[in-house]
Amino acid sequence: MKKKTLLLFLSAVLTCTMLTGCGGKDDDVAPVVTDISESDETSEEEPEEEEAPEVVEEETREGMYRSELTNEWIDESLRNQRPVAIMVDNEKTALLHYGLTQADIVYEMMNSTANGEITRFMALVKDWDKITQFGSIRSVRPTNFMIAPEYNAVLIHDGGPFYIKPYLNNPWVDHLSGGFARINNGKRSEFTEYVTTGEIASKMESAKIATEYTEHYPGAHWQFASEANPADLSSLSDSFDCTLVDLPFDHNGSQLDYDAASNTYLYSEYGMKHTDPANGNKQLAFTNVLIQCAPHTQYDNNGYMQFNILDKSGLSGYYITGGKAIPVTWSKGHDMDPTRFYAADGSEIVLNTGKTYIALVSDTRWEELVLE
Repeated sequence: MKKKTLLLFLSAVLTCTMLTGCGGKDDDVAPVVTDISESDETSEEEPEEEEAPEVVEEETREGMYRSELTNEWIDESLRNQRPVAIMVDNEKTALLHYGLTQADIVYEMMNSTANGEITRFMALVKDWDKITQFGSIRSVRPTNFMIAPEYNAVLIHDGGPFYIKPYLNNPWVDHLSGGFARINNGKRSEFTEYVTTGEIASKMESAKIATEYTEHYPGAHWQFASEANPADLSSLSDSFDCTLVDLPFDHNGSQLDYDAASNTYLYSEYGMKHTDPANGNKQLAFTNVLIQCAPHTQYDNNGYMQFNILDKSGLSGYYITGGKAIPVTWSKGHDMDPTRFYAADGSEIVLNTGKTYIALVSDTRWEELVLE
């Protein structure tokens, strides 16, 4: 009996041992999961994080700052220095012009309804102490006294019609008239006056005109795109190709041709390239081109006139850069108010770094403007 009992006990132990051995083969089976948040079967694949756009840090240069007229790097000592606005004769006899490639902004506009509606330049120069010869200079018109205060610029000219007298009394107007160097160039006397080395500083000191921005300075005029991310008009729905700007200035035939290599518009007039003998015969070139349609008033039978640009808004224009153009509107209030240019969506345009050409075109000739 005891033997039988022992055999039964050993048989039970052996059976249990065999069952335990089979259970060991289940080690490859995943264990029971009690926390479903950790289960690979129920969790979803996490989305990849989007890469943040690369932030391009604005470059800095020791002892330099970005010019408020061009966004180019210039010496820090110039930060508070006022620009000058120099009136330059544009009759063919006045060529070649000296110094214009040193200008940061060049305005061109009809100077008279007579003489084929001849134009005249107003050239804004920030770093005027570097001028060696600039001009020849000529008389000023009322319109120039409406534009120069936008930049708190000192107007440099040689006289003007009596129509300018009311503007000379405005406290925001500073100007230097006549008395600059006469250079014997074989031409009549009216084509011989030039701004030369050191004259601006000495004449401003004598006239007690501030060389630094005054309380009438309205602040920086333009918005600029960064050089790392320049303004590209091709992304706008109303942009179009523009490699030629043919202005309706019959007397001198002003024209700007896009040069893709330099990404600038090269200026020509009188059927030839406009070059600067004071600066290596470089051709006048601009990164930005602005065209304004503006009404004008003729004062008398001598052709004296002015553009009516104050208290205006919504007038037509174009902004041109990088081989593209867009239609814009522009507005201006007071003499000191900067002229603002707006894209079709109402946003203010952003200029690219570099020099700017601005033409005022009479509304009577606007339809003759050619952009292609």
